[in-house]
Amino acid sequence: MNDMSTLRLSLLRAMYLLLVVGLGLTMWPTIIAPPAVTANAGSVVRSLLGALCLLSLLGLRYPLRMLPLLLFELAWKIIWVVAFALPMWMGPGLDAYAAETLFACVLGIVLVPLVLPWGYIAREYVRAPGTPWSASVR
Repeated sequence: MNDMSTLRLSLLRAMYLLLVVGLGLTMWPTIIAPPAVTANAGSVVRSLLGALCLLSLLGLRYPLRMLPLLLFELAWKIIWVVAFALPMWMGPGLDAYAAETLFACVLGIVLVPLVLPWGYIAREYVRAPGTPWSASVR
């Protein structure tokens, strides 16, 4: 039985909704009508974030099943801030794009950990036994 509070589930759904709305407004217009028909790093990023947006819709219905999505969101933002934004900030300085992205990433780095059910994550993803590498099919 799920012992997750209604408040926690609502906070998780709010985070998924924030991803859906934020990415829906920023990424999907450039996916539907791209500025140029080229394959480059920008098109890969838009595709990845578009997929994150679509999968976040599932998080509205299944907030606990889609927790790896929020963990991914937290992980990539921490990696980007540590590996790219901080060296830029300490070196030549942030350009307008980096400053805007840093703000969005820091917002996620603050909000996502606040809504994640860390006890549940520890129980279900860290301490629970993993799936066997070979299983009999019935």
